[in-house]
Formats: sequence, C-alpha cells, structure tokens
Amino acid sequence: MARNPRIDRRAIDKLMKDIAKDFQRASRKHPIRVPVSAEATAAGGVLNGGEALESSTYLARLLMWLDAHAQQHPGEYVDVTRFVEEYQLPGEDASVLALQLEQRGLVNIARSLADATDVHLTDEGRIAVHQLKNLQRDRAARLRHTMDAFLRWLFDTEGHQVPVHPALFLATPGSFFAGAEISGTELHQALAYLAEHDLVEPVDTDPVTIAITPQGVSCALSGGSVQDHTNQPRSGATYNNFLPNAQGVIIGEQQNFTQSNTGGIDPSAFVQLAGYVGQISGTLGLAEPERTELERVAQELHDEATSQEPQPGRLRQLAGRIKEGLLEAGSTMAATVGIQMAEQAIGALMQ
Repeated sequence: MARNPRIDRRAIDKLMKDIAKDFQRASRKHPIRVPVSAEATAAGGVLNGGEALESSTYLARLLMWLDAHAQQHPGEYVDVTRFVEEYQLPGEDASVLALQLEQRGLVNIARSLADATDVHLTDEGRIAVHQLKNLQRDRAARLRHTMDAFLRWLFDTEGHQVPVHPALFLATPGSFFAGAEISGTELHQALAYLAEHDLVEPVDTDPVTIAITPQGVSCALSGGSVQDHTNQPRSGATYNNFLPNAQGVIIGEQQNFTQSNTGGIDPSAFVQLAGYVGQISGTLGLAEPERTELERVAQELHDEATSQEPQPGRLRQLAGRIKEGLLEAGSTMAATVGIQMAEQAIGALMQ
C-alpha cells in the first residue's frame, strides 16, 4: 500500500472517477438512508461553540422536518421524539434538541407536557427555515462545508492509522448542510480541492482509499476552515507571518520556508517540523514537564534551522529528540505524523 505525496491533475481525476464508481456500486447495493456513524464535527445534536446552524449535526435537519410538519398541520405542536425515531437516532435526547432550538428562539416548547419535547415553530424559526432553504442553493457554501466536514471526519477517523474510503463520509451526520444531504458530486469536488492543496492524498488500494497528509492534520488542528488554511500568506523567503503560541513556540504554515545559507543545507523540513510540534503539543496528552520540554526543543530546532549557518549535526540531534518526545506521547494520529516528519527531515539531511 503506497501513498503518493505528489498528486497531479490526472491522478486526481482518476481518483475521483474510481471513487464515484465505487460509491455508485455501494449505493445500489446498500442505499444510505440514515447516519451509521457518529464521527462528525459535532457529536449528536450538541453544537460546538460558535457553530453555525447550517453546519449543525441535526438541528438544521430538525428545523426542516418541523417546517414540513407545520405546512401539513399548521398551528399544531409536534413531538421531537418522532424526528429521533424516524431518522433512527437512538443516542439522541429529543428534549435536548428541543431546548437547543428554544434557546435560539426558533421554537416554543409545550411546558405543560411531562417530557417537554412537543414544539412549535416561532416566527424566528420560520425565518431560519427560509434562510436554510436559500443556503441549500448556495453552491459555494455547500462546497466549503463539505471540505471542512470531510477533512475533520477524516482526521477523526484516521486516528486508527487506517486510510478510509471517502464515500463512507456520506453516511455520517456531517454530510448534511443546511438540512440537506451533500451529494456524491459535491464530495467529488471537495476531494479534488483538498488533494490539490495537499490536505489529503490517495492510497494505492483496491478500492481506492484516502489518507490525511501532515498539512491536512495541521489544518484540522488549527480549528479554522480549509479556506483559512489555503488562503494563508505564503511568502517563501520570510518567517514573519508566523507567531508563537501560548508557550512561545513558533507555529504556522512552514512548508514553503526557504533560506540561503553557506552550508548548502535546506532547513525547510526542520522549520516545518518545529512549527508542527508547536501546533500539536497541547493535544498530545503529555504531562506538563514533558510538554514544556518538547516545546523548548521545538523552539531550539526552529532557531537552529532559521540561523544563517544551520549545523547538520545540531539539526539531526534536535529532530531526534523531538521524535523521542513524540514516541512517548503514544500512537495518536498527531504524534505519528510528527514522527514521520522528523524521520523524513533527518533522512533528507543524510542523503
């Protein structure tokens, strides 16, 4: 099973055609009707902080469902438990879903009933439904959501170090936007964009699978969108765009860093490794002393790699210490990617 780190347009097109064929075959045999996995950006119906309604796991779909009921039975309250049962969401709490919509002013809850799951759309709720229907026709917004949701899903799923078939994403809660399903064509377009920007890569398996790249991990860990990541300034000759994190470690997009030095050494891989460690250090579950030491070594590696005459021995030593620190963090996806980056940087130095 081999990964292809450089993907040209022809390879992307072939990958997408293979995925489309696989998905069509799978859809004919096993039509996707309901979510079969809870691995998504937001678990259950609980919104992450600041998450927009159109990108919510279930709330937008619930609003559309309530609107359909209101059109058939105007003025009547409807039990949210029916939505949970209809979409086969046994792990969801109907009362919590109702409360979340009430907090946003989108429904009124019939408090006189014991379970408090009978709701009725408010005027604000009807306006929200109208806005969701408009968003469903916004092709750019749908594509942005698909890229963000897929990359986050892939990051969560590939924590087991196993590349996955991308069509499985279409059976997850994250494959809905503004209450409407994401199509196979939209997933096709999102994958092409992610591959072109080195956030995912195809793996030579049968059927074809997708793996997340170090750049994809960096994007997922940043908490921002794919567009935020790909639109970052990329001035290859400077490092001024990158700021230290709370512990003082330089973080940012170091892939295109270049520097002239008298030793003929290309330090870019070491700069990238140092920045990557700065991004993931707080996610590794290390004890405070170990995390602080890992960040200190990463800062030293950055300083050495960006010096006028970086020393190969020093770069190799510091990268090796980072690798050891990441090995102590266990077999998490973030640590594994960092270990691979350290090995590649050291290997390139020895060639």
